[in-house]
Amino acid sequence: MSTYVPSDNPFALSAEDLARIDAIREALLDPSPRRIGRLDQWGVADEYEIYAEIAEYREVRIGMADGTLIDAALSVPRNLAPGQTCPTVVLPAPLIGIGRNAYLGMLPRWSRGGYAVLAYSQRGLADSDGEIHVAGPQDVADASEVIDWLAGHDVVDRDRIGFFGSSYGAGTSLLVAAKDQRVKAVAGTSAWGDLFTSLHENGTRHLKAFEALVQLFGEERCSKEFRRVIEKIRANTIDDEVREFARVRSPRQYLEAYNHARTPILLTTAWHETIFSVPAVIDLFSGLTGARSLLVQVGDHGNGELPGLFGLISKPTEMAYRWMDHHLGGSAGDGATPQFGIRSEYMHNLLSDLSHPDWASYALPRRRFHLAGAAAGQGDAQMADGQPQADWSRSIRAARQDIEVLVAPKLVQTGLAERVGMPHVYKTAEVDRELAAIWTTAPLEQPMRVQGDLEVRVTVKPVAKNATIVAYLLDCDPATGRAAIITNAPYTLTNEQAGQATTVTFPLQPAHYVLAKGRQLQLVIGTHDHFFADANDEASTIELTSPKGTESYLDIPLSPLS
Repeated sequence: MSTYVPSDNPFALSAEDLARIDAIREALLDPSPRRIGRLDQWGVADEYEIYAEIAEYREVRIGMADGTLIDAALSVPRNLAPGQTCPTVVLPAPLIGIGRNAYLGMLPRWSRGGYAVLAYSQRGLADSDGEIHVAGPQDVADASEVIDWLAGHDVVDRDRIGFFGSSYGAGTSLLVAAKDQRVKAVAGTSAWGDLFTSLHENGTRHLKAFEALVQLFGEERCSKEFRRVIEKIRANTIDDEVREFARVRSPRQYLEAYNHARTPILLTTAWHETIFSVPAVIDLFSGLTGARSLLVQVGDHGNGELPGLFGLISKPTEMAYRWMDHHLGGSAGDGATPQFGIRSEYMHNLLSDLSHPDWASYALPRRRFHLAGAAAGQGDAQMADGQPQADWSRSIRAARQDIEVLVAPKLVQTGLAERVGMPHVYKTAEVDRELAAIWTTAPLEQPMRVQGDLEVRVTVKPVAKNATIVAYLLDCDPATGRAAIITNAPYTLTNEQAGQATTVTFPLQPAHYVLAKGRQLQLVIGTHDHFFADANDEASTIELTSPKGTESYLDIPLSPLS
């Protein structure tokens, strides 16, 4: 089993985690007392001893129609009565070097629930042959062949097949369900809804996340089509081929198929998700008319379900067990009915747990804060409700260097720290005011909550033709000057001529955040963040203005904390 992961990989597992996964695999292949006894050091020996009594594990190579061999592992219950069948869950691998072995920690729960389980690494990933197609039509066709292969086993109930996947596996699961109605339920954690908006938000490339994913795939293993798209995205050639590549890989494009089949779909994402678009996941959820559930948690991509993949407790995996039990008839969960609608945590409180039937009831009404000009001698300005503030301007330099405030200093790892109550601290007093403009509210008179969709409007006048700005909303403690990020979004405009003023209105990422009494909201607008590719000419300037009739504002779903 290949367990090599680049040292700068934000998704890297620790040496201890890899050792545990290797030991579990060896115990599954050889459930002898010596092998299972090795698992005592991680406290899971009893689980796998029970597993060996109730289920049988074997690794297989499944041949596709074109001769490609897919690496898989099959777990089936022991001691079934003659003719007895069981529900089956298929687990396409997340994008990780160990492929399908990422799910080994889940096998005892699925097996105790009476499920047959097939985990596999998609074409080109880990130990599977072939080239990587990024959950494209070839991967969907492969998944249908995997189902064909499963259907040839007498123990598999062909009418009770579900798909569970994390990240890359979530996307694969959703796309298969759109094309193959034999999939009766889906649970996708850290899922994506629209691949294009994940790569290209408000005209801005998410280049850091994109390059991290390409590194994980390994360019040498990617299909010719994908390699061509990689080069086009790097060169900012966002043409019809790139859009079509993303479109066919976007579950949101297949709402009609999901709704026609009434496919039950569970989705999870995170408020500080830096890989896939959160609004697109919300749109996918909102467009479903069948059984649906959405969990939004504190943290970043893959943070929430990681303990569950290792066999521990996590909300995403516990919800997935209940989801499959309810729709397929197993008993891997705790016997409780799955939660439908929206379930959420607020940053940065893992113990918070709120429920709403849909996004319309979840999102609070928005309150408009008008952006004002800076007073004489002041570097910063105010934002407040009341009257629009017109005819001011703020000039910022478009240098290609980060300011103190960033979307996230590290992909995935920054969000992981947020999950344990340690959000990254920003010191906005240290922001270079030549590189960013800042607006601040008065201190809050009572605890407040931000919950739902946010929107910014500002007029941008670059010296050059094109410009990128990045907006951040922060929770700032005026006593210390320390701040935490609430949400963010970039925007890139491409003008026909230099010096053209353009009024832009764009959404920030949705948020769920609780603010203490006395805190201040701060809006920071800069021109560069290493997370994004920007369109600015180095050393040029951008003027932010507020013409009469199109005054600048920030809409926030803000309400007193009840």
